[in-house]
Amino acid sequence: MGSDAGHVPVLLAETLELLGVRPGGLWVDGTVGLGGHAEAVLRASAPDGRLRGFDRDSETLEQARARLLPFGDRVTLEHADYRALPERLAGEPADGILLDLGVSSLQLDDAERGFSFQREGPLDMRMDRTERGSAMELVNRMRESDLADLIHEFGEEPYSRRIARAIVRAREKAPIATTTELAEIVRRAAPKSRRPGFHPATRTFQALRIRTNRELDGLEPALERMAECLRPAGRMAVIAFHSLEDRAAKQAFRALESRGFRVLTRKPVRPGEPETRDNPRARSARLRALRREEAA
Repeated sequence: MGSDAGHVPVLLAETLELLGVRPGGLWVDGTVGLGGHAEAVLRASAPDGRLRGFDRDSETLEQARARLLPFGDRVTLEHADYRALPERLAGEPADGILLDLGVSSLQLDDAERGFSFQREGPLDMRMDRTERGSAMELVNRMRESDLADLIHEFGEEPYSRRIARAIVRAREKAPIATTTELAEIVRRAAPKSRRPGFHPATRTFQALRIRTNRELDGLEPALERMAECLRPAGRMAVIAFHSLEDRAAKQAFRALESRGFRVLTRKPVRPGEPETRDNPRARSARLRALRREEAA
């Protein structure tokens, strides 16, 4: 996830190194997206390494299925939220687990999905469209104070109250139904950013996406439970795209240090200038990894 239209997996070389991918073994991609990282893991674990991939978005999963078809029965893909991973693995220990949190290029580039304020589409933002509750429902139904709190907490938006007030005023006239409509309301309500190229609606859209998909719900304990699925010397890598996800990963890894795990990244690994130049969406990526210690 978090890649450009050509689907360039973020921090690919760094991820493979920190995961310690080698021939053989069982490798798990909890957010398989369009399959970029998964393909690289399968190549590096050839000839007999297996990969189990999960994703909550059935549409991206189908594209990943087509991409990974050449690897035959070395790959198993399942429609599931990564938080269900411990139950899905059912006690089978993994050599490596990868989570690439965030939004895939397919989701961002498809106007009908409603993730991007740069393309007009329905205000949806659901990663799993079989689930109920879209961003449009949040925007049109939440109380002003709750909406402001949401935008402040998940978007870290300093002008959240001003934006929430503008949204409520706008929806009193007519329901807010499209991405561009909401983006324009936020743009008028928030002062222009001093950061070049930074759209004022960025944080509000992030907040609504996080809340719509419950992206932070139980993230820390889920990461801890997933780490327990590793075999001795197994590794887990997490790529986060905003500070709230990264903080959850950092705290989960810190808690695991007292339970037989070693953090491999004291500070998150960030993309270098060449990668961010070629793939601007990689700018905010932060990679953390840990290793389960050998059995005594």
